[in-house]
Amino acid sequence: KESWRDEYLKWIAGFANADGGTLVIGKNDKGKIVGVDKAKKLTEDLPNKIKNMLGLLPEVNFLEKADKEYIEIIVEPSKSPVSYKGQFYLRRGSTNQLLEGIALSDLMLEKSNMDWDEITVSGASIDDIDPQAIEVFKEGAISEGRIPSLTESTSTEKILRNLKLMTTDGNLTRAAMLLFGKDPRDTEFTAYLKIGKFGASSADLIIQDVVESNAFELADKALEILDAKYIISPISYERLRRIERPEYPYQAIREILFNAIIHREYRTTPITIKVYPDRLRIWNIGTLPQGLTIEDLKKDHDSYPRNHLMANAFYLGGHIESWGRGTVKVMEECEKYGLPEPLIEEVGGGIAVTLYKNKTAPEFLTTLDLNDRQLKVIEYLKKNKSISRKEYEELIGVQRKTALRDLDKLVDLEILKVEGVNKLTRYKLK
Repeated sequence: KESWRDEYLKWIAGFANADGGTLVIGKNDKGKIVGVDKAKKLTEDLPNKIKNMLGLLPEVNFLEKADKEYIEIIVEPSKSPVSYKGQFYLRRGSTNQLLEGIALSDLMLEKSNMDWDEITVSGASIDDIDPQAIEVFKEGAISEGRIPSLTESTSTEKILRNLKLMTTDGNLTRAAMLLFGKDPRDTEFTAYLKIGKFGASSADLIIQDVVESNAFELADKALEILDAKYIISPISYERLRRIERPEYPYQAIREILFNAIIHREYRTTPITIKVYPDRLRIWNIGTLPQGLTIEDLKKDHDSYPRNHLMANAFYLGGHIESWGRGTVKVMEECEKYGLPEPLIEEVGGGIAVTLYKNKTAPEFLTTLDLNDRQLKVIEYLKKNKSISRKEYEELIGVQRKTALRDLDKLVDLEILKVEGVNKLTRYKLK
């Protein structure tokens, strides 16, 4: 900033509530030092003003360069929330955001070193816990051997305490109620899942279901409904053996749902599954944590679960292999199934994962850099068995060199396969 204004105290508060930062007084927007009047006096006055208004003691330095005086205010991150005139700000990128509602609650929890799922639920007791959900957890944990001391006779109370889902004074956390509660929606109304089958667009809703369950059984119950009503399992035969192969790998869907349950925010909207003719899309509210990108999700990465207690229970109960491997496993399952790489994107304040039925699905093709000629031949091959290079030239109206370049790219993308050699070469959908 070129000069000091008291309103810049909210920027200092924003730095303190985030990861810290530096405010320079006497520089313009281009980073050029322009100097500031009465810099020495301002250097003496600012520490008291910042302390009185914000309760902070940042480092305030008087600096000189080329006979111009300026000030540097170095702000460290604060361990407790900092307000300016009763309002809380957070520095994100180049903006200073006023926090309200959920965002403000998240800041308060973060500064208190607590996750949302650690908060206790008023009035909840062990009578609200579903014994069947506890048994499901026991079976998985004993099978995986991740809790050596656990036996079939271990009490519900001991399990909850060992998982840190019950406090020393007997209060149950939000995580306990979502994981094992008889009715998780009593704790959080959005703790359920919606499934819808659509035509060509989201406006064309054909059927829908609501899946209500504790978190431990939610994914499997959703899969049961998908299998019964939404996903086709074409039948084939290998010699005399009947084979039913679902359109999508269930392990991939299950893993996506586990990720959604563990990483979602539980205060706005439920998890949704949208099934279209050529794709399946799972979405949950909650953006990626700072420092993690979409590309990071495609390889082994550190895990930053939004709900640590829930993530730990899922791991110990044998539902997930390890933190940070979920999205990689989804990629691997789709590759083994011969499907395109899933599309992972941040959209609508959350994360969406889209599985494509095959590499000719229109929604998948739009993610590739294909020209109109290549799209036309894909549509042609959906109705015709194969095409030669010569037939492609005649169909599209291009020269031999262009035809070969177009077809070779589709082969490289594994959309087409080549059969035969020389004049007998033909191209088919892979």
